Amino acid sequence: MEQRRSFIKELLQSKEVDRDVNAKGWVRTKRGNKQVAFVALNDGSTIHNIQVVIDVAKFDENLIKNITTGASLNVHGTLVRSLAQGQSVEIQANKIEIYGVADPEKYPLQKKRHSLEYLREIAHLRFRTNTFGAVFRIRHAMAFAIHKYFNDKKFYYLHTPIVTGSDAEGAGEMFKVSTLDLENIPKTEKGEINYTEDFFGKETNLTVSGQLEAELGATALSNVYTFGPTFRAENSNTPRHLAEFWMIEPEMAFYDIHDNMDLAEDMLKYLIQYALDNCMDDLKFLENRLIEEEKNKPQNEKSDMTLLEKLEFILKDDFVRLTYTEAIDVLKNSKPAKKGKFQFPVEWGIDLQSEHERYLVEKHFKKPVILVDYPKDIKAFYMKQNDDGKTVRAMDILFPGIGEIIGGSQREEVYEKLAARISEMGIPERDMWWYLETRMYGTVPHSGFGLGFERLILFVTGMSNIRDVIPFPRTPKNAEF
Repeated sequence: MEQRRSFIKELLQSKEVDRDVNAKGWVRTKRGNKQVAFVALNDGSTIHNIQVVIDVAKFDENLIKNITTGASLNVHGTLVRSLAQGQSVEIQANKIEIYGVADPEKYPLQKKRHSLEYLREIAHLRFRTNTFGAVFRIRHAMAFAIHKYFNDKKFYYLHTPIVTGSDAEGAGEMFKVSTLDLENIPKTEKGEINYTEDFFGKETNLTVSGQLEAELGATALSNVYTFGPTFRAENSNTPRHLAEFWMIEPEMAFYDIHDNMDLAEDMLKYLIQYALDNCMDDLKFLENRLIEEEKNKPQNEKSDMTLLEKLEFILKDDFVRLTYTEAIDVLKNSKPAKKGKFQFPVEWGIDLQSEHERYLVEKHFKKPVILVDYPKDIKAFYMKQNDDGKTVRAMDILFPGIGEIIGGSQREEVYEKLAARISEMGIPERDMWWYLETRMYGTVPHSGFGLGFERLILFVTGMSNIRDVIPFPRTPKNAEF
């Protein structure tokens, strides 16, 4: 009976040596001489490679020649204690099968350091690098932790539609979904597109949020959450924007804005702690990578904290909570504002920019910050209006390095106020009748928030571009792979 394959992570942690093992993976490097070859083998289960020691005389010359960077191997051998520095065990090879060769003249990934821009051009292979192996193992761990967190809190996972007839944000930046023949579009008597002939019989789009549908679930199940892809047709080519990204959106019946803030803070701390408890090897690798990058930066652009210090920063204190109005006062009285150092001016009513958010977190409070009670004119229609007539019960959570990581609010549960706001913002009531109707039948105070999954992964991994924390980024003019 053939030896069962072991993952390299298991082998490296094994205390049991002098036994037959089977490992499979890809060659990271090969070195040696005419007598012995040393192969670093990796199967993606860990950032670390296992060393395979090959007695060259025992193997065919052509086989040894074809063991090059990128080749895939099936190795049978003996697991022994290693004398080499930095590893506890290694495999002495008895039998090697090459599954696939990789021409060293053509293989795009070599031992040298490749730029992230170059790796985006070969996204089908970038998973094989140490950096992206670490990023996507952490991404998996964070996705698992999110489901575990909400399951343990007795939330129900709700699958909300990807195709929708409503615009949750009222922003209008949506991808249309249609089966109409673009060469022969049906028109009405008024010359408008006749959507009654389309697949769904109406105009539909890819969703920008599962929130509105999640609210419907919360009105019966109390606590629900969504975790799925969302889409924004926003022509933004920045390191912080994607056209397709993933969102976590819990909705809770009988929660006010304070309950909402408590849950969001608790969830973020849980996720950060989970990463520290379960992803330390990958985090240390990414931290060292960042330290090397920092050496080439000008002094004024260098980070005040290492990656692990930044993660601990989230855990060590309660988040500061203050109103938007109080935050504007802090910013107006700050040195950057008085010296004209902010790129964007600070006035009550503005949508805070990243530079303002980061000042509050990194310079003024030196803690994560939750801002509440934003001007209603810069927020969505569904947010609960405060008695002052000017603000709504919105909340944003601000982190170091990236600014806003969570946005949420208490939702407006009063039918008349919600209907007036929908009308005021020019949103067709015919598209929102079902949402309004929930305020007619047993309405309750309720709240929720949205966490952009890629924003979270950016923070946890320390990567600087959002294109590098999603397997296949979708951005303007780019839908490759």
